[in-house]
Amino acid sequence: MSVSERNGYTKSMDEVNKYLEKLPETQRRELERIRAEVKRMVPEAVEVISYGMPAFKYEGKYLVGYAAFKDHLSFFPTPGPIETLSNELTEFELSKGTIQFTLERPLSDAMVQKLVTERLREITS
Repeated sequence: MSVSERNGYTKSMDEVNKYLEKLPETQRRELERIRAEVKRMVPEAVEVISYGMPAFKYEGKYLVGYAAFKDHLSFFPTPGPIETLSNELTEFELSKGTIQFTLERPLSDAMVQKLVTERLREITS
């Protein structure tokens, strides 16, 4: 990674941190858990802000994103993983590329892992 890429990466991480710092503690903790799980699974992924929300890129392509809203949290793995795993996501509100969840009904680490794995498979195939 070049110096300019590292500087851009640091700037993006700072922007992600600023986004998370503005959230209520409970939402921030939940999104930090998801962030940590994605980082653990794909340590070479780059954190970015995409459409005003925290996201990860892998090999220059969008991997996943996440965000907090007034009444819910969202995970954005793109449409493919949602379609593939839709039978395991029936308890969540789904749209084309989004999974909505709440603090009371969180997205489990196991489901985050499945979604990220499926998205990685799409990117690398």
